[in-house]
Amino acid sequence: MSTSSISAASDRGHGFGTLPVFLAAISTILGAVMFLRFGYAVGHVGWLGAILIILLGHMVTIPTALAIAEIATNRKVEGGGEYFIISRSFGTSIGSVIGVSLYLSQAVSVAFYMIAFAEAFTPLTPWFEKSFGIAMDPRFISLPGTVALIILMLKKGASMGVKVLYVIAATLGITLVLFFLGSPVDGFDPASASFSRTVLDPDSLVVVFAIVFPAFTGMTAGVGLSGDLANPRKSIPQGTLIATITGAVIYVAIVTKLAFSASPEDLAGDQLIMSRIALWGPIIPIGLGAATLSSAIGSILVAPRTMQALATDASLPIGKANSWLSLGVGPVNEPRNATILTSAVAIFIVILGDVNIVAKLISMFFMVTYGSLCAISFLESFAARPSYRPSFRSRWYISLFGAVVCVFMMFQMDPMYAILSLMVMTALYTVVVRTRGEAGHDLAEMFEGAMSQLTRYLHLKLQVRSRHEKEREWRPSVIMVSSRTFDRRAPLELMRWICHRYGFGTYLHYVPGMLNKTTHRESIKERDRLLEMAEKQNGSVYMDTMVAPSMRSALAQSLQLPGVSGIPNNSILFEFSEHDGPEVVEEVVESSLFSVAADMSLFVLRHGDNHFGDKKSIHIWLTWNDRANANVMILLSYIMLGHEDWNGAEITVFAAFPKDQIDIQREVMEGLISQGRLPISEKNIQFLATDDEEAFRKLVINKSSDADMAVIGFDQSGLKTRKKEVFLNHSELGCVLFVCASEAIDIE
Repeated sequence: MSTSSISAASDRGHGFGTLPVFLAAISTILGAVMFLRFGYAVGHVGWLGAILIILLGHMVTIPTALAIAEIATNRKVEGGGEYFIISRSFGTSIGSVIGVSLYLSQAVSVAFYMIAFAEAFTPLTPWFEKSFGIAMDPRFISLPGTVALIILMLKKGASMGVKVLYVIAATLGITLVLFFLGSPVDGFDPASASFSRTVLDPDSLVVVFAIVFPAFTGMTAGVGLSGDLANPRKSIPQGTLIATITGAVIYVAIVTKLAFSASPEDLAGDQLIMSRIALWGPIIPIGLGAATLSSAIGSILVAPRTMQALATDASLPIGKANSWLSLGVGPVNEPRNATILTSAVAIFIVILGDVNIVAKLISMFFMVTYGSLCAISFLESFAARPSYRPSFRSRWYISLFGAVVCVFMMFQMDPMYAILSLMVMTALYTVVVRTRGEAGHDLAEMFEGAMSQLTRYLHLKLQVRSRHEKEREWRPSVIMVSSRTFDRRAPLELMRWICHRYGFGTYLHYVPGMLNKTTHRESIKERDRLLEMAEKQNGSVYMDTMVAPSMRSALAQSLQLPGVSGIPNNSILFEFSEHDGPEVVEEVVESSLFSVAADMSLFVLRHGDNHFGDKKSIHIWLTWNDRANANVMILLSYIMLGHEDWNGAEITVFAAFPKDQIDIQREVMEGLISQGRLPISEKNIQFLATDDEEAFRKLVINKSSDADMAVIGFDQSGLKTRKKEVFLNHSELGCVLFVCASEAIDIE
């Protein structure tokens, strides 16, 4: 069991909770596009078209939000938000490329929102031009505003930014209330409103969607705060999902209010039409200013953290830039240098004053990011890796749908920019790969799990594996050789449970004798019986026969066979019934000791009349001798719970240690659970103090006599000295799986 150090919650930056995630997301969702472009959208495509656009937008954002929630509850999300999730799932090369594009989109968004912020001062244009005698330039507002925002972030950091979000969120709430309390514009009769009425010669639905789409990109704003959250596994899913759903409801309400409050011509022609509808008109420019300012704050909070995470991973092609940008300030590691870079980019775009061309490309990069997050969720779910066990699960088809919609909408919005964005990312990938000296293996690794799972379903062998590839994690690849196939079903059922989704199994029915025509024909008949049995059971175990003069000979041949999946077998299963004679148990002991030569993990099933009982409880017993066995025991139990036969079952871990070790072991295990590396909760662990073997045996009987299955560890030295007594221990229990791992593994 890994004993890696555990980071305390207090070490996680500012230690924010869920509310800042929600506020960063919702204040970006309720942004400039909502105030300035929703009237245009309703005017050109009608109420029905506007609702369709909202649905299309959320076909992208909801699968992405679900994917973020799923991935964030599977692993400890550190600084870098979306970049961290993508790079740790797709590999550093691909992650770096998407991370750079994500950072640029976030950095340019600061300028984009500050330019939109200047639109809030449009009602003051006549007064300004009359007072100063010069034409009003939006940059008179946007440039000083950007500089002031930058100074605020550099001096006060994320803590002040989040405090400002509270004020802005309150302002937005008041703005929306006054808008919904308002009346139709003068001269408009609500009775004349229509669900489908539009202006003459309207823009197409795709064009309007492309203009409105930036409104839907705000739901991931809070993810960028991951490095400053006390519990990102909880706060990211909750904050992101609540903000996404809240935003969708508000969007539908706004377009409905607009459609029944003004004519399509007024909606399409007046950017601030909402101020003519609101109970108090000036609140709309105030809300617009608050919305754009909040979106800019959200962007300037997350963009430097994305860049800092990129630099920390040495993802930039300039080594010195990585060193400088990765530096943080103070105990919360505030990304001061990355904020300076982001400020320079934002000021440059604000000075240009027009980000229309850049905004199209940035929208494509957002699509790529969202599509990547959905693809990660789909591939991880399809690959069924044991280490991928999020506490919140989306559905693979929802994630796949989100990824496909992202690609489809990219080309629908603007094929030229879609191709250009993909070309830019390809060029970035080439530069990153050359700079990092990698050969691009992360592309192959990204699909390895999915390919392995597909191979398992089709019962094909992976004939060749690249020499540079190594097993990234342990999963059971079990082989079993037995002559007692047809008079007992417990061993095959156990193999089915272990190999149902996460593992690979090979079952060989042993036919004693020398290989000749007679025994060969007999083996074919037995194999047909096996295949018929497998078909009825809908099993996922590869089954065949083995003719050999002795069990030892059969084992010698079988242990050298490749696994059915192309992955070498790493475990072997033996079994005996509590009704079997001592000669059967002795054969199991001899076979186990013989298999040790092949570095196999040993699993020995002792089964009885209860036949796994109700399949509702699995008890794992960990002792001072199970340093190497513990993770295998836990992982096997977790895998079994994934089978429908064990639906609703619970794992209980009994950690029995000497009294002077209890506190240390409790701290280690609770740390692993808090990091999500053990698929159990603290309430499922009982720590028991015991200093001798006899007391331990009494504890096992007392606690687990009614368990449907008990998992108990053993070691090779004990097996050599105590022989069959190892497996005859705890005779009062029902089904027992004895486990001896060939080596310690880490649960990733």
